[in-house]
Amino acid sequence: MAQKTMPSTSLEGIHPTYIYKVVLLGSTSVGKSSLAYRYVKNDFKESLPTVGCSFFTQTLNLESTTVKFEIWDTAGQEKYHSVCHLYYRGAHAALLVYDISSKETLNRAKLWLRDLEKEFLPDEIVIALVGNKTDLAAEREVTPEEGEEFARTKGLLFMETSAKSNHQVNDIFMAIAQELLQREQEKASASSPREWSTVDLGESGARTGCC
Repeated sequence: MAQKTMPSTSLEGIHPTYIYKVVLLGSTSVGKSSLAYRYVKNDFKESLPTVGCSFFTQTLNLESTTVKFEIWDTAGQEKYHSVCHLYYRGAHAALLVYDISSKETLNRAKLWLRDLEKEFLPDEIVIALVGNKTDLAAEREVTPEEGEEFARTKGLLFMETSAKSNHQVNDIFMAIAQELLQREQEKASASSPREWSTVDLGESGARTGCC
């Protein structure tokens, strides 16, 4: 996974900083901009029309690691669809956002997923399916079970949110951060045994090559 790291020294030792590019994808009016604005500014704006792409940053100071998100909020209008791949190129994570009160927006999110599957290998990007606008529960067209089942079959993270009521907005970004960091740990632990096994010194002291 491509990333930038800027280790900083503290009294406890090295405190790494990971910088991750996160893209928000989905139909217009599903609340992508409101989600990003709520997460970064802890505020809500009903209408935040995006032309092309908007950019936000947010830093998470965790116990032993700092995560900096570079959040790219893409426009949902069909006319921008053909150029959106330019924005999510090189992304480490993606939020596929739909509106729980609109079944069509879930279908559109599935199309965005196809685009990501063409652009990335499965282990190259963390993808979360996000059912937004839980404050519109009375108008719900997509059940939590339906979203969760689709996410499970595709190996995606899943969560329902509301930018308006601030329901699980921080939680979904935290889940993405934890998944990204877990993959970093898995990569590190997978590479260490190979590095140590390149040379095998037997009891006789003879050097034998690793198979």
